[in-house]
Amino acid sequence: MPFDPIVFVFLSSGLFLGWALGANDAANVFGTAVGTKMVTWRTAAIICSIFVVLGALLSGSGTTQTLGKLGAISALPGAFMTALSAGFSVLFMTRAGLPVSTSQAIVGAIVGWNFFSKSSTDHVVLAQILSTWILCPILAAIFAIFLVKISKFLSFRLAIHMITLDALKRIALIFAGAMGAYALGANNIANVIGVFIPTEPFPVLHLGQVSINSTKQLLFLGGLSIALGVFTFSKGVMETVGKELGSLSSTTALIAVLAHSLVLFMFASRGLEAWLANLGLPTIPLVPVSSSQAVVGAIVGISIISGLSNINWLILGKILLGWVIAPVLACIICFFGLFFLQNVFSLPVK
Repeated sequence: MPFDPIVFVFLSSGLFLGWALGANDAANVFGTAVGTKMVTWRTAAIICSIFVVLGALLSGSGTTQTLGKLGAISALPGAFMTALSAGFSVLFMTRAGLPVSTSQAIVGAIVGWNFFSKSSTDHVVLAQILSTWILCPILAAIFAIFLVKISKFLSFRLAIHMITLDALKRIALIFAGAMGAYALGANNIANVIGVFIPTEPFPVLHLGQVSINSTKQLLFLGGLSIALGVFTFSKGVMETVGKELGSLSSTTALIAVLAHSLVLFMFASRGLEAWLANLGLPTIPLVPVSSSQAVVGAIVGISIISGLSNINWLILGKILLGWVIAPVLACIICFFGLFFLQNVFSLPVK
């Protein structure tokens, strides 16, 4: 299949959504570290960008299949508007300084496409995805509480000089952030390019003995767009998560990142899914879950241990409201956007 340059026009909405994800979600893996002044924003942005691209490229194919089951969009204009609608929804919330979920936005947009195209929405898959929106922050809070207990237990038994301990915490925050960024790329890249995969917009690229298919090319481009978002527009959400929601120490900042990363890894790991299946245990669905939900859940879990008075309930309420508005807004924008493309530009959207 020859390459058509117009493909990049349609892909621009997915890349825009990747940029919005980087600005809003990807920074959450370092928000607590930056908020506690343990890691500079520049260092966080560089590490986050590198590892989110690696996660997308090396482990990002698993969660894309779930979105395909929710809505198999085979026309590039339809995929364009779906991703663009999610991107505008996330951008609106980002400008409000709220860590909204790109996972929720893209699901809302796909449901909007289903409504417009009169395609049936797989209610089993939708229910599975919706359940993770509740399960994700709860699991993160549980992991955070468990890690706080372990941290307190070890602190009574390990005598480490304060300066040495501070240096170790900085190193641990960097490693945890890198792990979180990798997990984010692996899990959330489906939000960015998942709707484009069925269209196969790129021909196979041959580099010597290596052949790179359309999916791998999309994963790489999506990862780069997330990295760009981290560098250009992430400071505001970092401050909301790292400072305003709850009061964190350097130790609890590390715990929040670890809890967040564990949750994202659970919902992106094909190896974990296969291991649980081999043991005859219920598997964890490969679903793109929200980085924002995970880190907010972790911070709330930590705040519960420290005392509920440490939670900024006004900020938490605004965040929860954003989680409801984002998918609804994306759904509405997508529906009317598809109507515009089909009736004004006579483009096929399904």
